[in-house]
Amino acid sequence: MHTPMGMHTPMGMHTPMGMRTPGMRTPGMRTPGTPMTHGGHSINDLGEARGTVLAVKLDRIMDSVTGQTVMDPKGYLTDLNALQVQSDADISDIKKARTLLKSVITSNPKHGPGWIAASRLEEVAGKVQSARQLIAQGCKHCPNNEDVWLEAARLEKPQNAKAVVAKAVKSLPHSVRLWIDAANREVDVQAKARVLRKALEFIPNSVRLWKEAVSLEDEVEARVMLSRAVECVPHSVEMWLALAKLSSYKEAQKVLNEARKHIPTSPVIWVTAAKLEETQGNEKMVELILTRAIDSLAANGVTPDRDMWLKQAEEAEKTGFIKTCQAIVKVTIKVGVDEDVKGMKQNWIQDADAAVNRNSIEVSRAIYNNAVMHLKNKKKLWLRLAELETKYGTSESLDNVLQRAVTYCPHAEILWLMAAKQKWLRGDVASARRILAEAFSHSKESEAIHLAAVKLESENNEIQRSRLLLARARQQCNTPKVWMQSVQLEREQGLFQQALHLCEEGLKEHPTYPKMWMIGGQIYMEKSPPELIEAAKFFERGLQKCPRSVPLWMCSVECEIRQQKFTKARSLLEKGRLRNPGAELLWLKGVEVEMLDGSERLAHHLMSKALQECPTSGILWAKAVELEPKQGQNAKSVDALKKCENDAHVIISVAKLFWRDAKNAKARKWFNRAVTLNPRLGDAWGAYLGFELEHGTAHEQREVIRKCVDAEPNQGSDWNRIVKRVPNWRSKWAVKLKRFVEETYPTEFNLKTLNREVELLLQGEDPYAAMAAAAEAEAAEREESGEGVKDEDASRGFFEPASSFQGAKPGFAFKMGPRGLGYYRDSKQEGVKGEKKEKLEKVEPVVKEEEKKDDKK
Repeated sequence: MHTPMGMHTPMGMHTPMGMRTPGMRTPGMRTPGTPMTHGGHSINDLGEARGTVLAVKLDRIMDSVTGQTVMDPKGYLTDLNALQVQSDADISDIKKARTLLKSVITSNPKHGPGWIAASRLEEVAGKVQSARQLIAQGCKHCPNNEDVWLEAARLEKPQNAKAVVAKAVKSLPHSVRLWIDAANREVDVQAKARVLRKALEFIPNSVRLWKEAVSLEDEVEARVMLSRAVECVPHSVEMWLALAKLSSYKEAQKVLNEARKHIPTSPVIWVTAAKLEETQGNEKMVELILTRAIDSLAANGVTPDRDMWLKQAEEAEKTGFIKTCQAIVKVTIKVGVDEDVKGMKQNWIQDADAAVNRNSIEVSRAIYNNAVMHLKNKKKLWLRLAELETKYGTSESLDNVLQRAVTYCPHAEILWLMAAKQKWLRGDVASARRILAEAFSHSKESEAIHLAAVKLESENNEIQRSRLLLARARQQCNTPKVWMQSVQLEREQGLFQQALHLCEEGLKEHPTYPKMWMIGGQIYMEKSPPELIEAAKFFERGLQKCPRSVPLWMCSVECEIRQQKFTKARSLLEKGRLRNPGAELLWLKGVEVEMLDGSERLAHHLMSKALQECPTSGILWAKAVELEPKQGQNAKSVDALKKCENDAHVIISVAKLFWRDAKNAKARKWFNRAVTLNPRLGDAWGAYLGFELEHGTAHEQREVIRKCVDAEPNQGSDWNRIVKRVPNWRSKWAVKLKRFVEETYPTEFNLKTLNREVELLLQGEDPYAAMAAAAEAEAAEREESGEGVKDEDASRGFFEPASSFQGAKPGFAFKMGPRGLGYYRDSKQEGVKGEKKEKLEKVEPVVKEEEKKDDKK
């Protein structure tokens, strides 16, 4: 069967396409004598097919009807810029592109991008001279195309490029780009200025040319040119603003007034006028100008744009015009916001938060200050403003905000508490009392205000006043917390009978409040000697009223453990677990009871049951790792991590294993991970500090202490057992941490002498202030004993005070020492110097002997 297959292209090419199938002879489909390729295709056939593809591409890019090109010139220019000749294939592609582009410029010689593409192709191929000749022809055919002239200037040598640009501006005297290119090719500033002035004669309305020309002049000439520029381009805001900037105050006012007449829709001119008044201290005029701006812009049909005005306010803040910034926010506070109160408040909060994120604090402050004036009784807005002042303002500004807040929101107790706390922190106890007394008049039944007043008095050791306030609170609000604070006050003073009496009275009013039952039992246990039987009875009564309180069950079990009644403790734990299924702490306590009773096998059995009941309990898995023999702890920790990957208790147990194996870097990493996952877990902070006291530097120890103080931990069974003892109630967080580590990790705590700064930190003091005070006291003592002058002379070479590092000094080390911050004599450097001196002394006699021998010769 003979099947001729062919394609007739518009270019007039007849391309026979033949195929040969191995093992099958098809008449008419094979060319005799044609070698075969590996795949069975004729090489001639493949070449013919390639020619066909090229013909199809040519058909696509050329319109045979009109003779106009339909290619994308920008695409060709981009492709040519990226082209690099690297191989024979690239050379072949260049040849094809040359043929293609030749057809383009031949068929349409007036098409500028075709000439540019053709010249760039030659440039890429390394034939720069051919590229210049092509683009020169392009300039003849397209004398009104500025892109072609610019390309011609680019390809020419620098000495010839000026001539090309000169021809270009003669052909196109109104092309801004050609004049700018001509000016940029001048090296001398005066020559550049001449070119630009000549350009302005032809194109006086080009803002770009005016800007370039003005930038080359001095201030006086620039002002003259700008005066002419605003006449030629009166609708250019930039020209008017530049002229106003170079003018005096009175002249600038006139310039801006003229600018407003010519461009009544530009808000920037109004803002500039406001800034001008602020520079002269006319703060009232600032707001007046911006108010007029809103009315004028609205009259001229300008749609209010809230984001634009806020952007102008932020720019004013960044350039130091705070009054203008505040005035912009004030006059536009209702522009572009919802009409309803809820939507309005939400819009203002979002704008203020966005301004803070962009570090525009004044804009945020202005938004909140104006918002609270429109919505005076909205507590949330006042709280946001107070929070902003706490972070970025001064104590005076915060006081002012809180005073205004409590005036407009007298029933918002949190605002009263913040105001009182602010006064207290500044040491003004009398003002804090006055604020809380005023708060009582508005919220007599507020538990928070009553307790804040009690805390204020108790912190200042006014115990009697605290008692009176608590008595009044019990009458007026009668809440469980008020009764509990009443009991705790007497308990702290060691008046156990009064405390127990108040506890019984409180439980009559609130019998289902578990904390009161816990406190009552603990008071019996704290007596001297402890009344453990009475405590157990008290806890038992409490459990009848509050069977769902796990902490109360724990207290009752602890009381039985102290009496060595392990059987009773087991019984209580069984009851507690039945009443509170899934209570991990009760299971953990059961394991501890078995360990204390010496029943290690039962402890393991109970732990297995506990993990079945609470398979994702991190605290149980951590205890399970601890119970395992040393050789099995690592495997158990892997199981724990699979179940509780991000539980801080498990992370601590793993860190302790690394600590035990002396893998300090890994241990530190895991301890840090634990306190990051749960910064309120005191057990983690204590273990971390214990590790650093053994293996860390003073700097690492300080960092742990400071981070712990910032975190204020209040979780952890061991932590709460120690820090919640009555003597530790008023201790600072650093002192609590120290006492925890002393009791839990005594070996590590006493292993090495503490660094002086670390020791001061653990005492709750600022180390720098404490050491400076100690140095002053030491100096004062020496002066009194008459040894001041001698000591000063002796120490002058030992210590040089310095508030900051001032560069290296030979023989000295910059550090915090016993005399404060400064440069101390470094014994290590002195030792090195001594060794060098000894070596020199040994060398000198040898040198002298050699010199004597030379003299004799």
